[in-house]
Amino acid sequence: MARTCSTFKIYAAIAVALALAMAAPAFADSHLLYFEAQGVAGYSSLADRPFFYSMNADAEMQKPGVGFDYLRRFSGEAGDYASLGFQGRLAYTRNDGNESAPRTEPQAYNAWFKLKTPWTDVWAGHNRPAFGLGSYFDSHPLILRTLAIQGFGYDRDWGIGTYRDLPWGNLQFSATTGSGMPIYAKGNYMLAGRVSFGVLNEDNYSLGLSGGIGRTLDTMGYKLREPEPAFMRMAGADFALLRNAFEHRFDLLYGKWLGLDTVAFMYRLGILLDSGGRLKLEAQPTWWRVEGEDGDRLLLSGCFTGVVTPDLTSRTMYEYDRESRDHRVVTQLYLYKPM
Repeated sequence: MARTCSTFKIYAAIAVALALAMAAPAFADSHLLYFEAQGVAGYSSLADRPFFYSMNADAEMQKPGVGFDYLRRFSGEAGDYASLGFQGRLAYTRNDGNESAPRTEPQAYNAWFKLKTPWTDVWAGHNRPAFGLGSYFDSHPLILRTLAIQGFGYDRDWGIGTYRDLPWGNLQFSATTGSGMPIYAKGNYMLAGRVSFGVLNEDNYSLGLSGGIGRTLDTMGYKLREPEPAFMRMAGADFALLRNAFEHRFDLLYGKWLGLDTVAFMYRLGILLDSGGRLKLEAQPTWWRVEGEDGDRLLLSGCFTGVVTPDLTSRTMYEYDRESRDHRVVTQLYLYKPM
């Protein structure tokens, strides 16, 4: 029943977004519409078979699929005062075993409305919680995983938030459901805030400090893995530095996640191999320790990215899981084309 309810909510969100998009032209100055498509395939040495996702069959990212990304800006005599965004997909899903047939899964990824005020910008819908590197680093087309996508937090969550850009950095806060992709009302919630120092687009660096508290649900994609929410209280630090041909991104969190003492860390080094930024090589170790698990975990990843055309990007990732000794190779073709 929960599965049916979640699917209905996804379709309802898509319907609402399309209705807003159709109603908006009389009040808006500009809009952008992109067609999105991707193919994803990989091979695991442990399973000794191919698979068609980047992380897990239940996770929302990355899977073969098609969709669209719609952005609209609302303007008046005094300038922009609001914006609307919706990104919807129809993804192909197939579990690791043969017990279930392939199926399609509708996904409402971005679904937000943002309002500009004299004091701050406010958003409501499905957006990034104000915690860690994922609060500003958009990794939705990427196959390398942030900590939130790895399962320590939520890449997107339903709720409200506010942020304010300042000359020295940024302040943001969010109050969300603590459920990720689906919507549930089981007494779950997550409050998060982040302060950053440095404007990445101007200073080429950003240092962020985050904190969060709540009762959150253990979800993967649209699957609810545990029926009841668990206590969370986390602190985090993130840092990004762009210098010449090198990109450095760090993310660290510590505290209780899903009721368990947790510490997790990732570092991503990116090297631009040409002056036009069409070729990039990345390396990323991800380490974590969770209460109750035997020892710590280490995931070593590397990715080569090539921009084939302005609309088409190719990525190939190698990944080694120290615990399972699994070697995985994943290839992605990603098309993001204006319409």
